[in-house]
Amino acid sequence: MKTQDLLPVILSIIIIILVAVIEKQNRLFAAITATMPLAAPLALWIVYSSSGGEEEAVSSFTLGMFLGFLPTLAFALALWLAARAGMKLIPMIATGYGVWALGAFILYIFRSWLGLR
Repeated sequence: MKTQDLLPVILSIIIIILVAVIEKQNRLFAAITATMPLAAPLALWIVYSSSGGEEEAVSSFTLGMFLGFLPTLAFALALWLAARAGMKLIPMIATGYGVWALGAFILYIFRSWLGLR
């Protein structure tokens, strides 16, 4: 197995363990740890390597990453609002993913207008 395939798995396991341990001491730090950008730098590394560092490819990809963050932000907001509304875990997560999917769909529809491929 390649390092670029194995590294995200190892980092994810470490982060999950850290969140479980830290959550008892400091919930904010646990939440920050849980939302660390792990996949983004690895994906950027793959795009950069495969394109030979071509500026257009890297720039387009990073714009897509930035815009892709917006549905993720909406996911987190929906989770927070659902938790405040007293929803149970499964409906809360379903609501979050529903909002995320809607945001991702909107980005997909407007991808040409936004300058994405």
